[in-house]
Amino acid sequence: MAAHSILGVFAKSPLKPLEEHINQVQEAVELLLPFFDAVFAEDWQEAAKIRAQISHAEKQADVLKREIRMNLPRGLFLPVERTDLLELITQQDKIANRAKDISGRFLGRELTIPLSIQTEFKAFIQRNVDATEQARKAINEFDELLETGFRGREVELVARIITELDKIEDDTDTMQINIRMAYKKLENELNPIDVMVTYRMLEWIGDLADVAERVGSRLELMLAR
Repeated sequence: MAAHSILGVFAKSPLKPLEEHINQVQEAVELLLPFFDAVFAEDWQEAAKIRAQISHAEKQADVLKREIRMNLPRGLFLPVERTDLLELITQQDKIANRAKDISGRFLGRELTIPLSIQTEFKAFIQRNVDATEQARKAINEFDELLETGFRGREVELVARIITELDKIEDDTDTMQINIRMAYKKLENELNPIDVMVTYRMLEWIGDLADVAERVGSRLELMLAR
């Protein structure tokens, strides 16, 4: 999107570019699901194709982030601080970056996941995607929040979305612990370096929900002001 287009969007709705960015971020994250299907099947050619799509989506989100930062008007009369909007865009962008990092590391090492934990692993990935989707839902209510003056039923709706996001993030923490315990039993059968990298990847995947929760927390603070 060109800078003049971003300015046009700001003129129509000061918060719409933020929503466009989180939608682009979510596109990158959701591609992790078919990516890991390819990883589980050890189809590295397919994984490479999907990783390229993730990288493209992340770059598009990066372009939007830079244009928003450069063109966010300083004279906006909003019930939110300009710095809050900039912090939100930073956190949102970290989600797409992490999706790219995860896919890059798995593909680069052709890192496999033992068959016995693949079902749990896939559920863990899905729950993290659920978290980022919940953050996207919250951000996409921004326009309606603005129209209602950050009051009434719309605020209650967003509060429920954020509460559900917190619950999802708690789920991912529990799931990560369980996968670690199951994986620990397999360590002696696996390449030690792959074991170390897999533990790190569990942390990186969990970062998706952690950062999504930070997006929700930032929005919640904005509503409380």
